[in-house]
Order: sequence, then structure tokens, then C-alpha cells
Amino acid sequence: MSNVHKLYEFDYSKGTIKLKNKRCPRCGKIMAYHKSPVPRWHCGGCGYTEFLEKK
Repeated sequence: MSNVHKLYEFDYSKGTIKLKNKRCPRCGKIMAYHKSPVPRWHCGGCGYTEFLEKK
């Protein structure tokens, strides 16, 4: 069974669909969010990684 529906947020009142995850600025693929050991966004396609800063 496909889990594509988990990647999007649906707003039925407005009729819009929005992607939950970020897109890679380098290649345009969908990035994955990892919580451990360090919070970061990572692209499996090109290897681009964005580390989140602690506030």
C-alpha cells in the first residue's frame, strides 16, 4: 500500500493540497527530516543536508 498521502496536507474547505516536507534547493527532490542524533533536513538524491540551529 502506498503512503503518499502522508507527504501532503489537505485543506478541504479551501480545496488546497500542500507538501509537508521541504524541497531540496539543489536538485528539487523532497527532503527527509531526521530528529536524531542532530536535527536536520537531508536529501537522499544529492546528499544535501541542512542542520537546524538550536534556539
